[in-house]
Amino acid sequence: MSAQFDVRYTAQLARLHLSEEEIAKFQTQISQILAYVEKLEQVDVSGVEPTAHANAIFNVFREDAPRDWFTAEDALANAPRSANQLFIVPKVIE
Repeated sequence: MSAQFDVRYTAQLARLHLSEEEIAKFQTQISQILAYVEKLEQVDVSGVEPTAHANAIFNVFREDAPRDWFTAEDALANAPRSANQLFIVPKVIE
């Protein structure tokens, strides 16, 4: 498979209309990228631990712990309208 075919095929998938000059330019760029990838494949990474992120990721949230909360009566105490332990609000969908 040639680099020119890759450019035309990728452009077709993306529904891009490229001129012959653009195809030639992108063909050169793809060839350079693929040459660099081949160069990277030669690097010895046997002693490097795989990672998903460059920086350590940790949870910044507090621990989830049970605590006292409102009762239904407390929550509804200042509600303008309530019924059957529910808030009564104006209809917003017609």
